Amino acid sequence: MANLIQKYNIPGPRYTSYPTVPYWDLGSFSGKQWKSTLINSFIKSNESEGISLYIHLPFCESLCTFCGCHKRITKRHEVESPYISNVLKEWQLYCDLLPEKPKIKELHLGGGTPTFFSPENLTRLIKGIFRTAERAENYEFSFEGHPNNTTKEHLQALYDVGFRRVSYGVQDYNMKVQIAIHRIQPFENVKNVTEWAREIGYTSVSHDIIFGLPFQTQAHVEETIMRTKELMPDRLAFYSYAHVPWLKGNGQRGFQDADLPTADEKRKQYEKGKELLAQVGYYEIGMDHFALTSDSLYKAMENGSLHRNFMGYTASKTQVMIGLGVSSISDSWDSFAQNVKSIEEYDHLIENNIIPIFKGHILTKEDKMVRKHILDLMCRFKTDLQINDNVFPELPQVRDRLIEMEKDGLVIIEDNQIEVTEKGRPFIRNISMAFDLLLHRKAPETRLFSMTI
Repeated sequence: MANLIQKYNIPGPRYTSYPTVPYWDLGSFSGKQWKSTLINSFIKSNESEGISLYIHLPFCESLCTFCGCHKRITKRHEVESPYISNVLKEWQLYCDLLPEKPKIKELHLGGGTPTFFSPENLTRLIKGIFRTAERAENYEFSFEGHPNNTTKEHLQALYDVGFRRVSYGVQDYNMKVQIAIHRIQPFENVKNVTEWAREIGYTSVSHDIIFGLPFQTQAHVEETIMRTKELMPDRLAFYSYAHVPWLKGNGQRGFQDADLPTADEKRKQYEKGKELLAQVGYYEIGMDHFALTSDSLYKAMENGSLHRNFMGYTASKTQVMIGLGVSSISDSWDSFAQNVKSIEEYDHLIENNIIPIFKGHILTKEDKMVRKHILDLMCRFKTDLQINDNVFPELPQVRDRLIEMEKDGLVIIEDNQIEVTEKGRPFIRNISMAFDLLLHRKAPETRLFSMTI
């Protein structure tokens, strides 16, 4: 395994979309096209499956130096109310486009730190959304909570408006690691918010654990997972720290590259962590994600409904996903659109009744075919190169790229069927890259992606 990790540990996308953002064709995109594809997809799918809604709440009181997300650091909580007002205005701009009330199947609050906002303001936000929307059948609402500032009042307020799933960023329990990443949160804080959620009635609690952090050792990962065992969250994300210091504003500073684990140490962290999670009772349901058999993500994997989009893994698929707030990305299934990243620019556009997108991509027939295969690999660990009599484009080249992986035991190729082996699951990003026609036609001239393992 060590030799394989050394061989395949290269920069690569995480494939929350295809095409990936650096390969969007910006020149052929327009806001008019985006609105047209959105309306068409909405008409086809709103009644049958509903839509997904992602709301980006960008504010944090302090900077976590492992974070690559878009955020604004401030302790001024007076920013909450105006921001929520503009998010609700943006939502109204979308509702004015659509021919009927949206039925929301999935709703997720991300950030930033959603629990930077007061329970009252979060309640105002959600109630404002549902003045012009309905809840779809079997809806699932979730939010990201910071263990240090999520209160019982936060949990109760969001529960009262329909939330049943919460995710807490744990990262690592070792103090030296926490100091390096500027995220000091004792086990007791995580224990409290996990137990409060369950007492209130949340049906799914998730923890995020990261390996490959500065100063982190295999012993630290083992300790974090053993402490996690005491709480048994319903699902877990166990993923590699994405070291991308070249990206503007990601805040990855306060430590040196030399403080990061070596590739061999990182491999050991991953292998030991995965082994322990299996022993504890977690099943791998997709890339970096694990769940208990009672959780909806595991059940979705079992019944074939697991899906992946800009929100990560979800238990059901919707064609339409609308992103609200700065930097959010929307998906109409036929096109992608991303909002502006500056809060000031966002506010200006909203105040002028303009949907605040600044770039996007219209998917071609080829894009959709490639996306289908990558989604199948990411969600089901297999794909069929021939679907509905449409043979995969550039089939010989894709097969050539997979042959080496087959020799290494990562995939099984039988006729047009590609199946990822248990041994190959840690390399799912590399296997997906074999299908990424845009990436292979034009390799990036500069570093764009984090390492795959």
